[in-house]
Amino acid sequence: MCGIVGLFLKDPTLEPRLGDMLTDMLITMTDRGPDSAGIAIYGGETKSSTKLTVQSDTPGVDFDTLENDVRKAVKGKVSMSITDTHAVLTIQSDQVAATRAYLKSNHPNVRVMSHGDSLQIYKEVGLPKDVAARFDLRSMSGTHGIGHTRMATESAVTTMGAHPFNTGPDQCLVHNGSLSNHNSLRRKLRRNGVHIETENDTEVGAAYLTWRMQNGATLGEALQSSLTDLDGFFTFVVGTKDGFGVVRDPIACKPAVMAETDQYVAFGSEYRALVNLPGIETARVWEPEPATVYFWSHDTAPTAKAA
Repeated sequence: MCGIVGLFLKDPTLEPRLGDMLTDMLITMTDRGPDSAGIAIYGGETKSSTKLTVQSDTPGVDFDTLENDVRKAVKGKVSMSITDTHAVLTIQSDQVAATRAYLKSNHPNVRVMSHGDSLQIYKEVGLPKDVAARFDLRSMSGTHGIGHTRMATESAVTTMGAHPFNTGPDQCLVHNGSLSNHNSLRRKLRRNGVHIETENDTEVGAAYLTWRMQNGATLGEALQSSLTDLDGFFTFVVGTKDGFGVVRDPIACKPAVMAETDQYVAFGSEYRALVNLPGIETARVWEPEPATVYFWSHDTAPTAKAA
């Protein structure tokens, strides 16, 4: 049992409140997942640069010279901002591979949480209210975001085992449920060159979507094929650079509720996660259908496609 929340803003005037609203939603789901929590925020894109969000259990040591070390290694523009155990490295868009390789070889205790032009992921072990306070999530602004509270069932309670999982540029996934074929699928994806860090079943789900899109599928098509290729019970919420998608398995035993107004689209594992959102009393509220892909984007009209 885990808790999922998501918020896609249609109204730009709400963007400074994104972190505050998501934090309330996240904390409300504490009893569904007290082990760890995480949040993905989209916003703040800068032309010709991209972001690596990194984590260290000993940031006072590992972050001390990291900015200068990376700058010297990649011979490019690098800046860094630190928030508790996480730091955001802003680098040139063509230096992602070089930066990742340098970190792996020279700073093995620094782990990449996310990569993208607008995506930042913050996640840690602990109660959602404590994780939110550590990263001052309430102060964050953006266009959309997703969050997760975890009750561990498939792997250890660690920072790397917390959601969201990022496996492709500006793409991340949170999950409530359990995938029964994740071990065989993990082996297949690794044979096909897909990088997977952990033994968590959710990361396999995220990596599967990345792999499908690397092979020409749209996100909608990748989500649609997951209904056939992934075994188990799952509700997925997927974040992308422009929006977010939702899909539930054909049996749909994991709870989910959505709400939409002229200002936003919201997702929660339970309705109580949505009750403090502005205008919720007049929102269209519904339970997403089984085996149906929903997607909202700032670039296109909303879509819903049944299997």
